[in-house]
Amino acid sequence: MPVRPTAAILTPLAALALAATALTACGSGSGSSPDTIKVSYKQSTDNSVKVMDTYLAGIKKQFEHEHPGKKVEFVPIKAPDAEYYTKLQQMLRSSRTAPDLVYEDTFLINSDITSGYLKPLDPYLAKWPDWEQFVGTAKAAAKGEDGKTYGVPDGTDTRGLWFDKRVFAKAGLPTDWQPKTWEDVLAAARTIKRKVPGVVPLNVYTGKPAGERSTMQGFEMLLYGTGDGTHDPLYDSGSKKWITGSQAFKDSLGFVETVYKDKLGPDVSDALDPNFNTTVNGELLPHGKLGIALDGSWLPQAWLPGSGHEWPDWSEQLGLAYMPTQHGQAPGKVSMSGGWTWSIPAKAGNPDLAFDFVRTLQTKDNARKWYIANSGIAVRKDVAADPAYARAQPGIEFFTDLVASTHYRPAFPAYPKVSTAVQEAMEGVTTGDQSVAEAASGYDATVKDVTGGQVVRR
Repeated sequence: MPVRPTAAILTPLAALALAATALTACGSGSGSSPDTIKVSYKQSTDNSVKVMDTYLAGIKKQFEHEHPGKKVEFVPIKAPDAEYYTKLQQMLRSSRTAPDLVYEDTFLINSDITSGYLKPLDPYLAKWPDWEQFVGTAKAAAKGEDGKTYGVPDGTDTRGLWFDKRVFAKAGLPTDWQPKTWEDVLAAARTIKRKVPGVVPLNVYTGKPAGERSTMQGFEMLLYGTGDGTHDPLYDSGSKKWITGSQAFKDSLGFVETVYKDKLGPDVSDALDPNFNTTVNGELLPHGKLGIALDGSWLPQAWLPGSGHEWPDWSEQLGLAYMPTQHGQAPGKVSMSGGWTWSIPAKAGNPDLAFDFVRTLQTKDNARKWYIANSGIAVRKDVAADPAYARAQPGIEFFTDLVASTHYRPAFPAYPKVSTAVQEAMEGVTTGDQSVAEAASGYDATVKDVTGGQVVRR
């Protein structure tokens, strides 16, 4: 997951160019038969990756067996993330093209909610006992500003610190390392720099080229560890305004500045390479050239057989630690999460049958199968407690435990522009072109502009 797949906004021109394809993709739309539901999902652009297709085919077989006379028709959209989201929006605008069930990214689900494209699911959820098994943070990711829920999450991801035990041994650091504060992380990086030359001590994604990887895996993993864990440091839900002028923001930028100013991270030219994550996953980590990586739960996907970077014994050579809060204050650890949900379009022809399909998708057994197949993190409490799930892959239990202390981005329509402003501020302190104060001031001004002045100072 680079960042776990999330959609980006296309330019209006690109959106128009894709409109015709989107409208054609769904054929005659939903509701053509009261006994058939159309399910749209993102199909991998890599023809060798059939995880979603295989899983859904099994669910279709089960559903049709349990619902005699009912049929499931898939409407896969094979496109990069940004194009997928644009095509999906085009389909949702008309009852002629809207499917009955769609795969929504929590990153931008509120864009569709505010546009009136999705149906609130609360009446269905109130009658579905399994909904009680979903953790609160995952439920919140699919809620609109109106307090209603518009999607059922099918898993999530979390983030933490990956560290190389080989490097740590050479540096004289403990191989069961668990930092308690930001300073502990920097101290370990300084020790690696001093004692293990030729190794990048610490990687924190930064700058515009890395996009949301910088914002989510880098900056927000810092920012959300600055307070007491109960208040969002980026968006004030009470006033419905974006937060500017905070010391927490400056402190987070200061950490990034220290990493690059003190040469504890990769060379700036490497850090600002848009494909640097491929280097991290495929070269630096497997070959013992990176001491600490602030990254996500999905990394083992890069090392599976057939990936081109096979690393069967990675779990013996890498350790895992949670990212600590700034000063070790409660709750002591921090994580950021993304994910996807199954949602019903407002113009779906067969919404009731579509939710029946969701119920089949999200039985305990089927949810466990999906989490394991997709290297995902469980958002159902009963699956998370299942030994078969916990043993499926090294690291699953560690990253699943982080769900309880994770945070989701404030996925409102302005977020993509706010995220870009974060990346610009990070890049300014990474290159040394701006001081922390200058970069923070630039962020404040940009956010005030892109949100129409909907900001509050802290």
